Amino acid sequence: MAEDSSERLKEFWAEIPRKDEYSLGAIRNWKNIQIAGDDDVIWLKAFTAEQAVSSELRQLPNFILYELKNGLLLRKNALVPSKKVRTGLLWSPIDKALKLTFPVSNNNFFGIEEKIEVYLKKGENEHPAAALLCLIDDVKDKIIELPKFKLEKLQWMIIDDKALFLGTPLLGFPGKTFWMKDGHLLPSGFDFEFKNLSSLLQKKYNEDSDKLIVWSENGSYLAIDKIDFRKLSVSSFRLTQKARE
Repeated sequence: MAEDSSERLKEFWAEIPRKDEYSLGAIRNWKNIQIAGDDDVIWLKAFTAEQAVSSELRQLPNFILYELKNGLLLRKNALVPSKKVRTGLLWSPIDKALKLTFPVSNNNFFGIEEKIEVYLKKGENEHPAAALLCLIDDVKDKIIELPKFKLEKLQWMIIDDKALFLGTPLLGFPGKTFWMKDGHLLPSGFDFEFKNLSSLLQKKYNEDSDKLIVWSENGSYLAIDKIDFRKLSVSSFRLTQKARE
């Protein structure tokens, strides 16, 4: 039977309360899905038509599926939109964003395969900031006014509607700062709950050291390629701005 082209072209979004985030492990292997957090809600998008009617989704608690039409979200078989599509979300692949589990080292060699979740906690020590994440619209007018010497030691890249600046000294812009640990960018003031996980995570997911792993306080992360960074300059920023517009 030929595939219905109207179904193939539909774009599906979904939301689930953050308190039920644990249940998304059932679809973590659907690598086409994009996920983003928003206060008390987890947003998902890019479902295929087959996934949208799957039993896996029907079993998720408090899961709401929408169809995107003209910037509006409609529930299944609804004639009236439920809400406008959210903007300004930081999207990442679901298999990268969900909390990971790793085996605990077992020095007694009893063969017990325990597992723990990766959590961040308030750190005991202060560390110098190595990166800054801020909204592009908050800094676009300030960047072009800065002298060259304040920019030339920094690298930067775009993540959705945000700019990630890497290097020192950082610019005095409003935003979220991170410190560097074994190739991880951790939110300032936070560290891994189990500190030996830092090198284990790198060995397992960044063996070639060609990525930086940016963490959120809730234990989710985004892996970014180092080659995507470029030197910061007024001209590179202006060119990127024009491309975005």
